[in-house]
Amino acid sequence: MPSVALVASDASIKNNVATSIAHIHMANESLTKTIHPAVNVTSTEAELFAIRCGINQSSRFNNISKIIVITDSIHTAQKIFDPSSHPFQTMSAAILLDLRDFFNRSDNNSIKFWECPSCLKWVLHNRVNKETKSFNLMPLFSCKNSWDFSKKNKSDNIIKYWKMSFQASELKGNHFLDLLDSDDKIIELTYTKGGS
Repeated sequence: MPSVALVASDASIKNNVATSIAHIHMANESLTKTIHPAVNVTSTEAELFAIRCGINQSSRFNNISKIIVITDSIHTAQKIFDPSSHPFQTMSAAILLDLRDFFNRSDNNSIKFWECPSCLKWVLHNRVNKETKSFNLMPLFSCKNSWDFSKKNKSDNIIKYWKMSFQASELKGNHFLDLLDSDDKIIELTYTKGGS
């Protein structure tokens, strides 16, 4: 009977400190847990790193033939297998290297990705989700920014500047419409988690 490893992964960012956590379970027992803090990275980078840690650790067990990754960021997991140019290719290559070794061990080895939104509060994923939010680490030294984090900061600053300029402009209300969602809230542009 094949041995299945469940990898529950999540990441959270507080005060520019990202916490990536992966719990690995097999046969209703916790095998291992990884916790990695990082400074000045995006949520996508942190989520991808949590998935990477889970796959890396679970693929090291020789008795594991199936890995199931449980994440609330399936769009991030899709980056692993995206052949186009994107800023996460180094991380994707590292994950694929681990998977190549895992698949080379046996033709029967497999991996699946399950999406589990945090709002469902499924017990295995909820435990990781709560842990990422409760983990509190303050950086002790100045750190470099990742490329994606720098782009996010620049985009945030541009949007803030545009909103301030637009609010002060006399043109507001003359030739512009506010787009509303189904709850009658103004739609905001987003570039996170595969947004528009």
